[in-house]
Amino acid sequence: MKILMVSSFLPFPLTSGGHIRLYNLIKNLSEKHSITLICEKRDNQTEEDLAQVEKICEKVITVRRKKQWSIENILKTGFSSNPFLITGHTSEEMRLLIQDELVKMPYDLIHVETFYVYQNLPRVRIPVVLVEHNIEYLVYQRYAKLANPVLKPFLYVDVAKLKRKEEAAWRKADRLVAVSNIERHLMKRPDIEVVPNGVDTEKFAFRDYNQKPAERRVLFIGNFKWIQNRDALKFILEEVWPLVLEKMQKQNRETLLKLWVVGKELPQSFKKYQDKSIILDYGNKDDTWEIYAKAYMLLAPLRAAGGTSYKVLEAMASGTAVVTTSLGIEGLEAKNGMHVLSSEAPLELAEFVYNLYSDHSLYRKLTLSARKFVEENYDWRRIAKKLNEVYESTL
Repeated sequence: MKILMVSSFLPFPLTSGGHIRLYNLIKNLSEKHSITLICEKRDNQTEEDLAQVEKICEKVITVRRKKQWSIENILKTGFSSNPFLITGHTSEEMRLLIQDELVKMPYDLIHVETFYVYQNLPRVRIPVVLVEHNIEYLVYQRYAKLANPVLKPFLYVDVAKLKRKEEAAWRKADRLVAVSNIERHLMKRPDIEVVPNGVDTEKFAFRDYNQKPAERRVLFIGNFKWIQNRDALKFILEEVWPLVLEKMQKQNRETLLKLWVVGKELPQSFKKYQDKSIILDYGNKDDTWEIYAKAYMLLAPLRAAGGTSYKVLEAMASGTAVVTTSLGIEGLEAKNGMHVLSSEAPLELAEFVYNLYSDHSLYRKLTLSARKFVEENYDWRRIAKKLNEVYESTL
């Protein structure tokens, strides 16, 4: 099958959930299909990054990604029915390149990755499959709730516009793909297919702690340009981690637990929290799987998110125990107490961290169960097969 993919991003390096998802799907689907990718490319993405994607595609055509936060985009959004997200990703150059490619080559299907580049498609006579990473208007709604009260009215207006445009895109596509059953139900279209996020179970090999290491690291990892990661880290530092240390002191335990914070664009403002029990790793160059291999558990109390959390899936695959919130496992079928430990309350989250530190049998039970669960449900090869079935049933 000859497939034209249209995306709002070049999926390399693998620095975000969207990049990880699209790269792995293309990698697996290209074994059966010829894939041309037309996408936006950021200025900081290199020719080497482009070459990595070209290895798994028949052809890659890029458009320079515009600066999103500009006076022009803000004014355009204010005086139009389009939300800010669509204004920033509307590109006449992309539309012309898509049109030109469709004239030159006979494609069987168009795969649109994220609804907010859909408006760049010219009128077409071939099937369009729209793949949504999450329900964007709900993600922005959660952001708005956490925002400065002065900005909230403006953000809620934009959320309303975003909801209207997103739902219109869902109706327009020939086939619609969600990443979870939760989102499928919210989209309210009878023929939606679920193609979940996944993990490379070979790369994220299971590390089995038969014996406790002397120092155990409690990891929080993420790209800190996203508000949900900054919010979760602040929540850990101010409300959860002090309770963990208090619990250790009450039990007369030497503090062998270290909170290890790793991620791109970690704000300097977090340095004020640093002490002997906290490692703020600004310059970590390890691959992600190496980071999980060094971590004893993942603490990911997400309070604003969408789709499914890659950090949770990757930790589960790696044999790293997971402590999270219900939002951290939203969209997964993971069960609290069997695959992860989950709560919204700071005190209970702190107790989970302490229990995994002190009870090795609980730790092994949780991590072994989580690895098996990921292998059976979230391996990329299985997931790419599901998307392939959507393609075939669309024609």
